[in-house]
Amino acid sequence: MSETQRDPNIEEGSPDEDVWTYRGYHISPAHFTTAMVHLYRGEMTRSNTWRTRLDSTTNWAVVTTAAGLTFAFGSPTNPHFVVLLVMLLVLLFLRIEARRYRYYELWTYRVRLMETDFYSAMLVPPFTPGADWAELLAESLLQPEYHISALEALGRRLRRNYLGILVLLALSWTIKVASHPLPVLSVADFLRQASVGPIPGSWITAGVAAFMASALGLSLATMRMQQAAGHVLPKGRDRARPSLRRWFRERSDIPSEAMPQGRLRLAWPRVRRERLCIIITDRGEAVAQRLLEELHRGVTSLPGKGMYTGEQRAVLLCAVRPTEVHHLKSIVRSADPRAFLVVNPAQEIVGRGFNSFDS
Repeated sequence: MSETQRDPNIEEGSPDEDVWTYRGYHISPAHFTTAMVHLYRGEMTRSNTWRTRLDSTTNWAVVTTAAGLTFAFGSPTNPHFVVLLVMLLVLLFLRIEARRYRYYELWTYRVRLMETDFYSAMLVPPFTPGADWAELLAESLLQPEYHISALEALGRRLRRNYLGILVLLALSWTIKVASHPLPVLSVADFLRQASVGPIPGSWITAGVAAFMASALGLSLATMRMQQAAGHVLPKGRDRARPSLRRWFRERSDIPSEAMPQGRLRLAWPRVRRERLCIIITDRGEAVAQRLLEELHRGVTSLPGKGMYTGEQRAVLLCAVRPTEVHHLKSIVRSADPRAFLVVNPAQEIVGRGFNSFDS
């Protein structure tokens, strides 16, 4: 368990002041900055690695498309459904890349959070990090979550890379059916040559048209989704973000106060749920005092009675952030190993140390 210790002979804010101590190690501000530098380098390396994996998936789609079209047009007798199989493979690659993109955005979110709220704060007044950047970063490390939806990831990768490939395949399939094995002279001829075994050509054509319409619709429907931390907006486009924020808030039950309020507002749809801890203990005063002194959180005590034992016990209520739950558990376990602890997620907590009533 870590504990904060300050030397009374060292002035607060001095270069020699300990940020915190752990098992005898004294972490100074210089050591803290060094650790943040290494964390930034590590997250940057990880995001670059996943960015390379995105390129690899796109390369698979391009190579598969080239090989499939080469085979399909290599001979008039080669079947046209090879192009359809390539379209399905490209769709599979799109799904894989979208999943990888969500991981990539997680690492990019951490990198951007350190860039906007830690490093940039060193360059401009008031030369202090964002109000909750450390909390957001610590929560992302302790409880990693995707910062964009699967729908946005699909739409973004589709617009960037795969829509052009799918359009090329659809046009190639149309040309292949219309040209091989014989040039068509009517719609009936086209539908006859588009058939695959017992499946009528009209079904195949309708399926291809529906598939392309769905891809185009997904591309258009996700154009205004801008949850991605790594998304770079052109100049002037950033003013449109508040309207999108209002659009999301009007269609969800997430209050505006629950959205991150630091300099980095790129992952605003994600809600940081606080925790309300209920502690049932025989040592209410001791547990509450340690929570006040070590966790610096308010504690409310309620009288309680164990219905099985008939004994009087204290019921303590304490609101904490997700990153403080582990510390609270350590304090309760140390003060009263027989205590009963319930940790409940809270939709919103308003008050000192959390959200303001005026926000």
